[in-house]
Amino acid sequence: MTGAFAARPSTAEASGDVDQSALGSYDIETVSFASSGETLVGKLLRPASEGPHPAVVIIGPVAFVKEQSPVQYATRLASRGLAVLIFDPRFHGESSGTPRRYESGEAKVEDCQAALGFLANQEGIDANRLHLLGICQGVNWAIETAVLDDRVASLGVVAGHYLTAETARMYLGSDAAVEARMERATKAAADFAKTGEASYIPIVGAEDALLTATAIADWYLPWDNRAPWLAFKGGWENRITAMSEAGIWSWRIDETAPQLSLPVLMIHGDRAASGPDIPRRIFEDIASEQKTLHWIDGANQLQFYEDPLIIDATVNALAPHFLAFG
Repeated sequence: MTGAFAARPSTAEASGDVDQSALGSYDIETVSFASSGETLVGKLLRPASEGPHPAVVIIGPVAFVKEQSPVQYATRLASRGLAVLIFDPRFHGESSGTPRRYESGEAKVEDCQAALGFLANQEGIDANRLHLLGICQGVNWAIETAVLDDRVASLGVVAGHYLTAETARMYLGSDAAVEARMERATKAAADFAKTGEASYIPIVGAEDALLTATAIADWYLPWDNRAPWLAFKGGWENRITAMSEAGIWSWRIDETAPQLSLPVLMIHGDRAASGPDIPRRIFEDIASEQKTLHWIDGANQLQFYEDPLIIDATVNALAPHFLAFG
């Protein structure tokens, strides 16, 4: 499937139909591991069948916690014979690190590398078959890690919010708006360096939020409910440090992606993050000889987070990709 553009999935594929007899059970373990002096907390899902198993590290959307989209993909991949590690990056959820809710691409790349190292030393894991899966903004940190770390056997990127100059203009409206956000973030970083106190902006639900689209807010805001009976949703908070925007809107993943040389599966949809054109251009520039673009017609970003039909169709492409390489 080198350089292939997948056509519209078949009816069975799009509906998530799969031979149920082929699905296996899995065990779940709460784990922790170190990354640059911080303690990261996660869940390790292992197939109940005898190993050693290939394994996948999942890195999710902006300011995510492991209980959001990562767990949706982890359970499905584990049932198909892959060990899967999901975790809260430093500064988020159950993991340590201050200031809280700080987004750092550099830190997330280090965390991904620490996760790979942790998996490589686990009993029943095949250290020669370690893979990365990035979802939404996580595609950027998965790509950066895959370029840096030769332990990564293959890469999957799903519904990518690919950070480019064009993406920043698309989300913020104009070059002037991008510049204003960058100036605000730079000032916030200077204030933090001087006082040690971080200032915050909402992720959604306000004019000055990181993401201003109403549809995104409609999905995210319920995650900020602290009711005890919703504790299974994890520790997501509707805030991010104001200085985080400097690193987000200035990142240029289109400059790194062409350096990829390992097998890559890109999955996207017509109404997914960063639109239909940016992902296609990034895909074309990837140097890997083994690369596939799998397009799910009509799918929007939020469906890749929680629509079981879209997620199942996505995993039906991801699982054989990860199982094939290493």
